[in-house]
Amino acid sequence: MKFSSLRAQLLLWLLVPLVLFVGFNIWVTYHNAIKMATVVHDRMLLGSARIIGEQIHYEDDVLQVPIPPAALELFQSDSHDRVYYRVVAANGKLLAGQLDLPAPPHIPRNEESVYFNASFRDDPVRIVAFSQPVFGVPAQEPVLIEVAQTQHSYNALSDRMWEHTVQQQLAILVLMVLLLLLGLRHGLAPMMRLRDRVQRRKPGALEALDTAPVPTELAPLVHAINDYVQRLDDHMSAHGRFIANASHQLRTPLTVLNTQVNYGLRSNDADAKDAALRAINKGVQHGIRLVNQLLTLSNAETGVGHPLRQTDVDLVEVVRRVLEELATLAQTKNIDLGFEFAGTPVTVHATPSMLEELVANLVDNALRYTPAGGKVTVAIAMAEHAVLLRVIDNGPGIPEAEREHVFERFYRLREEHSDGSGLGLAIVREIALASRAEIVLSTPAAGNGLVVTVTFPPPGTRQAA
Repeated sequence: MKFSSLRAQLLLWLLVPLVLFVGFNIWVTYHNAIKMATVVHDRMLLGSARIIGEQIHYEDDVLQVPIPPAALELFQSDSHDRVYYRVVAANGKLLAGQLDLPAPPHIPRNEESVYFNASFRDDPVRIVAFSQPVFGVPAQEPVLIEVAQTQHSYNALSDRMWEHTVQQQLAILVLMVLLLLLGLRHGLAPMMRLRDRVQRRKPGALEALDTAPVPTELAPLVHAINDYVQRLDDHMSAHGRFIANASHQLRTPLTVLNTQVNYGLRSNDADAKDAALRAINKGVQHGIRLVNQLLTLSNAETGVGHPLRQTDVDLVEVVRRVLEELATLAQTKNIDLGFEFAGTPVTVHATPSMLEELVANLVDNALRYTPAGGKVTVAIAMAEHAVLLRVIDNGPGIPEAEREHVFERFYRLREEHSDGSGLGLAIVREIALASRAEIVLSTPAAGNGLVVTVTFPPPGTRQAA
């Protein structure tokens, strides 16, 4: 059984040991009550036997055994117990009492006593056997005195002692529960106040919580909340910027399309209409590409926090498919598009569709920004502890100061005149993060152009859960 309430859990963890302790204490008290009642009972039996023994004397060559009333008055109680006695001479002759009273397991020595339990006349009895020396007896042999009592008063005494202790223990337990509830209520009050402070906040408020009035134990929780609030604020700010930029990127081509449609509708010249349709087609293609990139970026961002299903993928085969799809673009711009690899399959652990998007965006960016007659090469190499994917071009490159910014959404270089949307490298970075890969920008050895290096974990490595 699970408790969702922290108060209930704390109370349970405090009460269980306490209840076990009280139960153990009650068990010990029960046995102590029995021992105490036995001691009291035995002392009464021995006192009665001694009183009888003190009255035994030798007179006119005969042992006289008077039974004083005081010897039996010791056992007066409300339990209506029965008392039996027997006095036996050393030779076994009955001097007084009940002949059939059970004998002790062994005969005690002079002035010693033996206690034992037995059954007499269908009642359990407690018996003491006391050896009383009688001076003046010719043989000077002791007399065996036995006194027995039924155990009603004994049981009542032990029960009263035990019940009294149980009542005390239960009263203490109830008091402890009340004190624990009061203590938990007082101890959890700062948490409740923290809850109230959070609930009173206005929707959308992302200010950090004040840690001053918070107990030391709750400070890590408040720091964690503040850290989460800060990350949420950063995420919401980035999300807002993304929406604003996406709206701007979509609004511009839609405005241009609307202008071109109006121009085509107003124009009576067939050639002008054809030119408008070609421009509209180009604008639609640009809009489709932008929307597809936005969707890809959204899926890639989802893969960072909640990784999509990943498997072992042949990177060589993925690159080959991408190059076949982009071969037409390379031919249109008269760009030498090459592929270098060792000739054997190279496996990486990634989401197949996302991996293909990563390669496609890198190659597409290289083709778009490399001037006509340039060269773009895709290379795959195996390092000691990694798989390297490189896309190398001899285009204008990216200044070192700008290399970190180009991974931002919609960021475009000032001197850039391409029709790109500024999302390509942002998509590449998100997919790389989801695949536990690293991406680095550098300059080729020739001195001009750009090298994009994506370093994947070695084959067989799985993403940590």
